Amino acid sequence: MNRLLNTVRPYAWGSTTAIPALLGTEPTGEPQAELWMGAHPGAPSRLDCGAGPEALDALIDADPAAELGDATVKRFGPRLPFLLKVLAAGAPLSVQVHPDLAQARAGFADEEARGVPLDAPHRNYKDANHKPEMLVALSPFEGLCGFRRPTEAAALIDALGVDALVPYADILRAHPEDGALREVLAAVLGADPAEMAGTVHAAAEAAARLAATPGTPYAADYAAYAGAARHFPGDRGLVAAMLLNHVRLQPGEALYLGAGVPHAYLDGLGVEIMANSDNVLRCGLTPKHIDVPELLRIVRFEADDPAVLRPEAGPDGEELYAAPIDEFRLSRYVLAPGSGPRTLDRDAPQILLCTAGQVRLRTPDATPSGAAGPGTELLLGPGESCWIRAGEHTELGGEGTVFRATVAA
Repeated sequence: MNRLLNTVRPYAWGSTTAIPALLGTEPTGEPQAELWMGAHPGAPSRLDCGAGPEALDALIDADPAAELGDATVKRFGPRLPFLLKVLAAGAPLSVQVHPDLAQARAGFADEEARGVPLDAPHRNYKDANHKPEMLVALSPFEGLCGFRRPTEAAALIDALGVDALVPYADILRAHPEDGALREVLAAVLGADPAEMAGTVHAAAEAAARLAATPGTPYAADYAAYAGAARHFPGDRGLVAAMLLNHVRLQPGEALYLGAGVPHAYLDGLGVEIMANSDNVLRCGLTPKHIDVPELLRIVRFEADDPAVLRPEAGPDGEELYAAPIDEFRLSRYVLAPGSGPRTLDRDAPQILLCTAGQVRLRTPDATPSGAAGPGTELLLGPGESCWIRAGEHTELGGEGTVFRATVAA
């Protein structure tokens, strides 16, 4: 086991205070959006195996079987198949979707064949992998996830009283099947942005007014949309966002976001895990490129209530956040005072992240030296994490909360 040294990504939507509060550091005044833990080449974690800090991706490249285990290499290749993050949203992220594996492979191959540079702003596929993801709230957390039922979206839009939006509500009300969602989203994103700006401003003002009116249905939803509009004034993506479910998570609750599900994070602190990919297609609330035809091909137009996940109790105090994906498995331990040690044996790589209290990791015959290596003990506080190579015997104790990221069995 080895302590990880991780990078904070300063994206503009990040909170200026949430990650510093977790880490116990002073805010810099700049946004701190994501703390990355893993071997993604964009910001790999570093660890010291005795010869100074070394990037985790380089360590894996040097001996994939030793770090990942033969079974993981056979299933996913010589790379860590997941990326773990602490995500701190202080402003809305763009409304977005991710492709499935077949779509990602085909899209990546097509853009490579056409010679589209990887860093081109209009490129959709940065790699040939899918990007299912899960977020577990550490604080009250707000987001948008999946489509509302068309009739519900029509009622929400109608109440705004904006004449230019009436045709969209009419489509949703007259055709209450999922095809209406496609028709309205295509119309909104296909409209001229300059011509839509006035309509969006009127919708944002109406949403703010309704959010402040006692007894208004969907008041919390209108507040969320009005808040997003303050960050993206005039963005036609606001109307697209109104087609989506507004979700509020309490600490410990989670969302799983599969391929084609439109979503956006709005506010809050959470632990996020995903397959190791950068493939994002955007729907709105963004100054970045929106490829409308490709987006409409990828989006799953299926209306449903968002499935809020809660952890399932397992053996030895482990609580599992179940997800239908092989690349990652996320669980947590909430360690009470005086509880016995938990054994974390697993023939797969693991990253442990402490989010509260102080936890202790030890290998057999450990001594409390605080250094990494065989026969040692490692203490983790909030925001600190460690790498456990495949097959390494480790025991977990102390008092606090720990998230455990690995691959599915």
